[in-house]
Amino acid sequence: MWKKPLRIAVWSLTAVGTCTLLVAAVQKREEKKCADIKIEINGAHNHVFVDKKDILEIIHENGAAKEKEISVIELRKIEEEIEKNAWVKKAELFFDNKQILHANIEEREPMARVFTLQGKSYYIDSSCNRLPLSDKLSARVPMFTSFPSDKKILSRPDSLVLIDIKQIAQYIEQDSFWMAQVAQIDFTSQRTYEMIPVVGDQLIRIGDAKNLDEKFTKLKNFYKQVWAKTGFEKYKVIDVQYTNQVVATKRGAGKVYMDTAKAMQQFSNTSQQIKSALNDTAFAVPVVKPSVAKDSLANDVKKNDIKKKKTTNPATTTVRKTNNVVAIRKQPKAVMKKH
Repeated sequence: MWKKPLRIAVWSLTAVGTCTLLVAAVQKREEKKCADIKIEINGAHNHVFVDKKDILEIIHENGAAKEKEISVIELRKIEEEIEKNAWVKKAELFFDNKQILHANIEEREPMARVFTLQGKSYYIDSSCNRLPLSDKLSARVPMFTSFPSDKKILSRPDSLVLIDIKQIAQYIEQDSFWMAQVAQIDFTSQRTYEMIPVVGDQLIRIGDAKNLDEKFTKLKNFYKQVWAKTGFEKYKVIDVQYTNQVVATKRGAGKVYMDTAKAMQQFSNTSQQIKSALNDTAFAVPVVKPSVAKDSLANDVKKNDIKKKKTTNPATTTVRKTNNVVAIRKQPKAVMKKH
């Protein structure tokens, strides 16, 4: 009869006791002080534009420091202040059981550097966010010039251009050969892209940002054929935007059309050689010198002289220069016969 109310009373006392213990534990923890601050920065593999010293300075400016009471440290406020840095994608702060404050920072990684027609410059990341330049270091990323706008809010066409730039930059960065060979890419008034290489002084037209793998593969195959046979100095423009062909314009001559279907199967053994050549500070194409036998050459010259002597008409006039003196053997005078 009294069992049910008794159980309720016991449960109520247990719950109250548990809550009291939890509150006491939280209060005790809040009374503790910050033992240390540890900062970890992730996200950027090749470039570090966020400095631990700068993050620590923001943390100190917002009331967090060693020996500071944990109860007065506003973690969310500090996170918001850190995320005001354009290079910080996300900031997360928390205390562990040893009262150590952990600051985990995710940094944005630059994909390309963009120069506008108005003279401004900035980086973009994989989300096409525009990132400011740094006084501390610069990123080795593909460079794009002649971007049409520097407005904070871009129009839809200009936003699409940034997406194209990101796609081209991502493709180039995946291949160490193109990272070494591409100097800059220019955005034209026809809304296409033209590439300027490191090796060679040609203008390489790649058209729009579609079918990049096909276009750059054709260009590699063209490099293989031209590099081995004629060298780059003969070509002014290389156009890879057309399907299954490369249109190359020679200097002072017309266009040359080359079918690259067969060449696409022949380039695999040459890629590493081109990479090695590009990495050399003094680039030179290897030249195979022909072997010439001096004796045989001298014999050929003598034979030619003998043939000339045999076939030479003694009535002809010959001129020889010996020690700057000209010796002339005149024709014999005509003799009249008696009839």
